[in-house]
Amino acid sequence: MELKDRIIVALDVDNLEKAKPLVEILSPYVHCFKVGLELLTSVGAPQVVKFIHQAGGQVFFDGKFHDIPNTIAAASRAISRLEVKMFNVHASSGKEAMINAVQNKGNSKLLAVTILTALDEESCNHIYGVSVASKVRQFALDASEAGVDGLVCSPKDLSNLLQDESLKHLMKITPGVRPTWADAQDQKRVFTPREAILAGATSLVIGRPITRPPREIKTPVEAIRRILDEISSI
Repeated sequence: MELKDRIIVALDVDNLEKAKPLVEILSPYVHCFKVGLELLTSVGAPQVVKFIHQAGGQVFFDGKFHDIPNTIAAASRAISRLEVKMFNVHASSGKEAMINAVQNKGNSKLLAVTILTALDEESCNHIYGVSVASKVRQFALDASEAGVDGLVCSPKDLSNLLQDESLKHLMKITPGVRPTWADAQDQKRVFTPREAILAGATSLVIGRPITRPPREIKTPVEAIRRILDEISSI
């Protein structure tokens, strides 16, 4: 895998005017940009995807589909037509919904979201009634049986998942990654970029530390360079 594929930059902005300079200055360093609910709701999926493709980037469509199987099938078919590199569905939608997404993903890669990185043990127990490790493993096994291409999970979950041979073939896309010089903000279960890659992450989703770096880092380009330097020797 190329170093440029190891980082996916999250475009956590609300309009294309803010996204455009980020894509233009960062595309020499990364291949893929994640677009999430803020930008998708503000602008609309077709326009956002078209813009990034025209700028030479690939798209991780972070729509986090979570609905009944028929609706997820239709949504997956619709987003695959936009030729995004990857999109995701909540594993908590159930195995049938994930199977429907797999059957309608076209040439895109399908990722299953396990437990959000903003949830700690207390929150997970409150929502699901079990520990993070137990629920992540159950979701991952369901997703693997459904035929997904990869998982979205915390880097802290990787050691648990990699113990199971049936899960090793899946891509592991990890948000909740923060360099030592960046604030954890609303993420509860975080690793540094180097720790996450060493733990078995395929690619790291990083947003604000790159797009809105601390004052001492100065620019998004300097931020991405530091992160790539951190993982280049692994």
